[in-house]
Amino acid sequence: MMQEIVLSGGRARLEPLRMAHAEALWQAAQAPEIWPFFFRPMASLEDIEAFIAEALEKQSRGEQLPFAVRDGESGKLVGSTRFMDFSATNRSAEIGATWLSPMVWRTRVNTECKFLLLRHGFEALGLVRIFFKADARNERSQRALERIGAQKEGVLRQHMILPDGFVRDSVYYSILDREWPDVRARLEGFLAN
Repeated sequence: MMQEIVLSGGRARLEPLRMAHAEALWQAAQAPEIWPFFFRPMASLEDIEAFIAEALEKQSRGEQLPFAVRDGESGKLVGSTRFMDFSATNRSAEIGATWLSPMVWRTRVNTECKFLLLRHGFEALGLVRIFFKADARNERSQRALERIGAQKEGVLRQHMILPDGFVRDSVYYSILDREWPDVRARLEGFLAN
């Protein structure tokens, strides 16, 4: 089972997600451009609280390790991310349920979050595969995954029915433990600039 941990970098700090984060995350969640491809709408404080409650329930069963993302420059909470779909048998996990406020888009916050999670997954947890999935319509997310060196595995057609009834295709990406040294070097290069 994954243990709670704080992961800190130069710009991003990943803290164990708590219900006490709800109000600050609701403030960070106000931009509608965050949500078109997210698996559930976040239209109210109650939606954020339900999102956190579900994550904490899954964490209690050893299925997820959720984080609140804090911007090191402003000190504000700016989003959330997590390890999920954890398989101890297969030594794999997904990094997902990630959303960030547009105030940190095109900054090093997202890159550093991915770096911190990947480093923890491969180097501390001993994972052999970390994967990601993106809505096939979300080209920005796919470009970001490709930029960090994740390999596209394929598309699961009609993979999910979203709350609005849309039947979504999901694009899967992964990074393997043998690929991590090159991905790590790439990410460290991005973060050095």
